[in-house]
Amino acid sequence: MSARRPVGAHYPVAVVGGGQAGLSVSYCLRERGIEHIVVERDRAGHEWRERRWDSFCLVTPNWQCKLPGYPYQGDDPDGFMVRDEIIRYLEEYVAFSRPPLVEGLAVTGLRRGADGVFELATTEGKFTADQVVVATGPYHTPSVPRMAERLPAGVEQIHSSRYRNPEQLPDGAVLVVGTGQSGCQIAEDLHLAGRQVHLAVGSAPRVARFYRGRDCVAWLDEMGYYARGIDEFDDAGAVRMRVNHYVTGRDGGRDIDLRAFARDGMRLYGRLTGIDGVRLDFADDLKVNLDRADAVAEGIKDSIDAHITARRVNAPVEPRYIPVWEPSEQPAALDLKASGITSVIWSTGFTRDHRWVEIPVFDGRGYPMHWRGATSTPGLYFLGLPWQYSWGSGRFEAVGRDAEFLANHIDASRRTADVCGTLTGAPGELASALPIG
Repeated sequence: MSARRPVGAHYPVAVVGGGQAGLSVSYCLRERGIEHIVVERDRAGHEWRERRWDSFCLVTPNWQCKLPGYPYQGDDPDGFMVRDEIIRYLEEYVAFSRPPLVEGLAVTGLRRGADGVFELATTEGKFTADQVVVATGPYHTPSVPRMAERLPAGVEQIHSSRYRNPEQLPDGAVLVVGTGQSGCQIAEDLHLAGRQVHLAVGSAPRVARFYRGRDCVAWLDEMGYYARGIDEFDDAGAVRMRVNHYVTGRDGGRDIDLRAFARDGMRLYGRLTGIDGVRLDFADDLKVNLDRADAVAEGIKDSIDAHITARRVNAPVEPRYIPVWEPSEQPAALDLKASGITSVIWSTGFTRDHRWVEIPVFDGRGYPMHWRGATSTPGLYFLGLPWQYSWGSGRFEAVGRDAEFLANHIDASRRTADVCGTLTGAPGELASALPIG
């Protein structure tokens, strides 16, 4: 539900961001009777509305959509919601959970006073809160390498967040740079539309859609992969920075096989390393990148095989993947004019921008230091970060679990403050009330 504008008011809890993370923690706070406000710069679910292309769909099955109190309601649990269905799911969740939501209000600054109270500056003025949840996600600013400035003026350039469909691009061939989930799916979208696609292949891994009679996601879920916490990894920092495996849920779900695309006419190259006018230069790593992506996919199958054997699961036997194409050569350069390339899509990800958070809780890379979302500053939390605690953090699959954890922490901190008079006061036996482990 719509809440009154918060300027000049004070709240026990302020939630910044109205995506699935902010909406999830709002539900959990309401369940605990904690007064709060949710502030969204645009509209609830803005990222899904404005930064996804027309044919976009989830790469995880619908049954993994588990927002608090509102699991997937449709009749196709093994399918994959398309963009408009995702937006509708979020709209229905807002109607169901009735968050105290204020839309069209941007938070431009966050400070903590000497008295422990947080001050939030907005585009309409200031308000305060005892505790704050930053639920703005990790994908803030589209990242485009500076080499893009060296492309000729006549070449159309867009970031993947602005791509909608092949028709928006000028006639001619298209270069897609980057092979994370967005890059691979956009390249497929263009390829299926009959466009000549040139694809600069990076080091992202891939995963098979189905194996031995089930979606690989279902196998991995049964194996406990998605419940595994970040503290179970020796290289937690590296895990948090991993690139997602590419696969697609399009048309019921299938593999994304770049080799098959190449066999059918797509042109593949290694990483883009330089631009000099109409000349593009590429690294000599195409074969290595393709081989490594395949090795990851086959390694996941090895794990599934071992699980099936150990549990004596009755599952059909399936032949392993055989590459359908090998690069006979690895082009080191490409001439834009000769190849007819008229547009470039930069599928090069996003950067975080937490500069508005004027509280020292960040590491040297600008990543918020936290334990399951709770920072070293009492009362300040983050929610919706990749691998905040598990693989599903920030996704529909597990953002609700993270939200529930933080809501418990916020509730315990609030009760402690009622006794001690400040959120910093949780010494001695009261410290055990905080569920930080």
